[in-house]
Amino acid sequence: MEKKIPYALPWIEEEEIEEVVAALRSNWLSKGPRTVEFEKQFANYVGTKFAVALNSATAGLHLSQLAAGIGPGDEVITTPYTFVATANTILHTGAKPVFVDIDPVTMNMDPSLIESKITNKTKAIIPVHFAGYPVDMDLVMEIARKYNLYVIEDAAHAVYSMYKGRMVGSIGDLTNFSFYATKNLVTGEGGMVTTNNEELADKIRVMSLHGMSKNAWNRYSDKGSWFYEVEYPGFKYNMTDIQAALGLVQLKKLEKLQQIREQYAMMYNEALKEIEGIILPYFDDVNRHAWHLYVIRLKENYFTIDRAQFIEELKERGIGTSVHFIPVHLHPYYQKLGFKYGDYPLAEKAYEAAISIPLYPKMTKEEVQRVIEAIFDIAKTYKR
Repeated sequence: MEKKIPYALPWIEEEEIEEVVAALRSNWLSKGPRTVEFEKQFANYVGTKFAVALNSATAGLHLSQLAAGIGPGDEVITTPYTFVATANTILHTGAKPVFVDIDPVTMNMDPSLIESKITNKTKAIIPVHFAGYPVDMDLVMEIARKYNLYVIEDAAHAVYSMYKGRMVGSIGDLTNFSFYATKNLVTGEGGMVTTNNEELADKIRVMSLHGMSKNAWNRYSDKGSWFYEVEYPGFKYNMTDIQAALGLVQLKKLEKLQQIREQYAMMYNEALKEIEGIILPYFDDVNRHAWHLYVIRLKENYFTIDRAQFIEELKERGIGTSVHFIPVHLHPYYQKLGFKYGDYPLAEKAYEAAISIPLYPKMTKEEVQRVIEAIFDIAKTYKR
């Protein structure tokens, strides 16, 4: 049997390894000069004044909401078609998640549904750029400004994405990126919050390191002092210099890696459009897709097997897959909160049809072709 093609693998070369070793030898293992430099370069990349490096996008979403003053009794509008962290962080603040269904074409939240969910308790909107294709941010921002709401973007999939010529990360009040091991830019674990609001950035910095007014780098460098004050009962959410060492190298390579992703996505698009029973990911010439995920959807009742069996058939052919996402409201905890199946039918339908196939720069063209051939074989074999 041919070698298995995993669903995802990070792009790590000798340069990344050397930079991590250099960080270890520098004796800066936690937040230090590399983290500060990574923040500076990332802010410059997305075109914002400020960037705060954290240990995850989840931490960023949590702190972004706290910095915006969101707490018990408030409501935050988002999509159910996301990883559960988006909604969990709303609960962590004491606020209530309010979901709107998705656009069945883009699989992003449908902004035209937002206004109907706004109440006097609504404090923010969290749009999620699913798979790397941007939400209609003009409409989101228009609604947010009309009702004086914060826009806190979940851009975990959207490093490199552009909306109408503007980088995702420079549009909303706060934007959260993920550098998890499967993401387009990898630090193992890690995240970044970008903003043009200095006050919000400062609040997030303080809250990310125990609420201390001076971070450990300032305290222990030759420019710092032993003295610190706790301004807020904060968290331990900071990024380390080991992670930032990876991030600095990855950021330098991002354009090259994205070109490979785009090339492979176009190979999939060109080949798989011939299969009538499969819906391909949406993209256009107006916005730049980051192609973090490549999600195909099976047309209802087109094949004699269901989605789960289709995934098993791919597995038998050595193709790794995943499913993005189980809608948040279908998880047991959220059903205890009163959500139920049928609440967001478009998100549910997308989930029941979705399969994420391998798409990452470490693949070869031959492996992309193998995935294509496997899908063709299954589609032909099980066509109704």
